[in-house]
Amino acid sequence: MYKTYWKESVVYEVYLRSFKDSDGDGTGDLNGLISKADYFSELGIDTIWLSPVYASPNVDNGYDIKDYRAIQHEYGTMAQWEQLLEELHKRGIRLIMDLVLNHTSDEHPWFIDAKSCRDSRYRDFYIWRPAAEDGGPPNNWTSYLGKPAWTYDEGSGEYYLHLYNAKQPDLNWDNPELRAEMHKMMTFWLDKGIDGFRMDAINSISKDQRFPDTGKTKLQANGEPYTKNGPRIHEFLREMNDKVFSRYEIFTAGETSKVNEEDVLMYTKPERRF
Repeated sequence: MYKTYWKESVVYEVYLRSFKDSDGDGTGDLNGLISKADYFSELGIDTIWLSPVYASPNVDNGYDIKDYRAIQHEYGTMAQWEQLLEELHKRGIRLIMDLVLNHTSDEHPWFIDAKSCRDSRYRDFYIWRPAAEDGGPPNNWTSYLGKPAWTYDEGSGEYYLHLYNAKQPDLNWDNPELRAEMHKMMTFWLDKGIDGFRMDAINSISKDQRFPDTGKTKLQANGEPYTKNGPRIHEFLREMNDKVFSRYEIFTAGETSKVNEEDVLMYTKPERRF
């Protein structure tokens, strides 16, 4: 019986910062990872899942990206990353990259420009709303840190949404221009020859655009009924597949919390082209 590699593959997750330090500065790096290529082969590893190595302020261990097309300087250079990919492929080991699509760092150029004025081209790349009638946040949602999910920006006079840290503003996937930019970014990495993506918090990218108050009283992420498995999530994923993933021989794995059995079927049925 034919074995589909992504069903049978042994996947080894690497958190680079603590994996192998090649230069003695106390931080794991790409050269350290390259030096272990034979070790992975000896272990029988088929696929390396590399946690985020993009340029980041590291507020959230690299899950706050300020440049999707650059390598974090502490880890090395793009040339070293390309060498890693080459060395793994020589040994028949695939590489999938961890990708964060729900939010960026507040140091990303898009967000810096979005804050500069309400007429910014990038303003609608993020989720902004005016204050409630009492001057407070637009609704009563909390973040995964247990604090309000909205932060007020004095410069532009509105609140922006962040399901995680205030330094991780959520992207507005309802904006087709944002989606097109993200598709270009994913294509950039796939054209380099990677074998797929692990997609962080992927079922959070579609929000209920009414942004209603929630009746849930839990401290963390009480707005989940309106931020998980949202109204356009399957549309966005199918578009992602049609415009990007289906053009390559890759696999993707999505982090999808707060799902039920019906949701699982919706996300995984092959005929749905995700």
